[in-house]
Amino acid sequence: MSMLNYFYDNDLVRIYEEDPKDWREALKISSENLVSKKIIGNKYVDEIISNVEANGAYIVIVPGVVMPHALATSSNVYDTGISFSKFKNPIYFESDNDEKQGKLFFTLAAKDENQHLKNIQNLMDLLLKDDIIEKLSNIDSMEDYLKIMNEF
Repeated sequence: MSMLNYFYDNDLVRIYEEDPKDWREALKISSENLVSKKIIGNKYVDEIISNVEANGAYIVIVPGVVMPHALATSSNVYDTGISFSKFKNPIYFESDNDEKQGKLFFTLAAKDENQHLKNIQNLMDLLLKDDIIEKLSNIDSMEDYLKIMNEF
C-alpha cells in the first residue's frame, strides 16, 4: 500500500488554508493530528522544537519537504505513525534561506523501531517518485489529494 493511501485511510491528511505565524507554530499545527489521535503527546512537539533550536533545521530533508521528529526513545510517543500536513505557503526555518523551507510536513512518531524504519523507507520511496513533491505542493483540497493518490 502506498504512503498516500496510508495517510488517507488513517485520517492523517490535513490541508491548511491559514499560514502559521512561524515555523514553531507550523510544527505544532502539523503535529495536532497525531496528538488528537494519541500517537504523540504535546511534549513530543516541544522536543522537536527544542531540537531544531539547538541543531538547526535538519528536519528539512529537501527544499519543500519537512520531516518533523524527535528521538524514538521519547516517553511522549505512544504509538508509531506518520501524518501529512500541507501548508499553502512555504514555512521558512531560516529567513530567506530557500533550502530551509517547506510546505509539506510529514510528522514522524516511532514507538516501534522496525515499523518506524519501514515508514521512513516507504516515505522516501514516495518522495522519490517523479513530480510527487511538486504535485503535493500544489494541492488545495482533499479532492486534489485523492486525484494524486489514485494516480500513484
